[in-house]
Amino acid sequence: MRKLIYGMNVTLDGYIAAPGDDIAWGGPPSDELFQWWLDHDLACDLALYGRKLWQTMSAYWPTGDEQPDATPAEMEFARNWRDTPKVVFSSTIENVDWNARLVTDDAVTEITRLKAQDGGSMSIGGATLAGAAMRAGLIDEYTLATYPVLVGGGTPQFTVLDSWVNLNLVETQTFPGGVVLTRYETRR
Repeated sequence: MRKLIYGMNVTLDGYIAAPGDDIAWGGPPSDELFQWWLDHDLACDLALYGRKLWQTMSAYWPTGDEQPDATPAEMEFARNWRDTPKVVFSSTIENVDWNARLVTDDAVTEITRLKAQDGGSMSIGGATLAGAAMRAGLIDEYTLATYPVLVGGGTPQFTVLDSWVNLNLVETQTFPGGVVLTRYETRR
């Protein structure tokens, strides 16, 4: 059975985007945090995206390594992003590219099917998609890179749940700029 990991950058008050889908509140991540996320992505065999996160990522990373100011880590991230198989869940997008396939049917059914397969870890991103997986009890690990900023509203990282999810802390790390990374495993 594959492991499903939900990880996002988040504000101290729990938002992954401020009002208007503004994600500029975090600024560029430190080199150390970017490397942590790169290592995380390199360890995953499959990436699951909701529509908004897919549109954000696919607007930049296909050519991120061609940017004149790209760092070696950004170049590696772009190459890995293109090479990693992706599943995009959306009922409004008509097609996807960059080593991705589109799922327009029930996300929970497809994620359950993917988890049951052999293979390495899968990452999941996007609040709506992750919320459906959370409510279905499919997420095995949560990673939060918490930035020291309050935005007061926007897209919350966590959705309303039907029941509690008990977690075990497995990692805490501090990064430049006061970002605190915490990683939790679901207690089953």
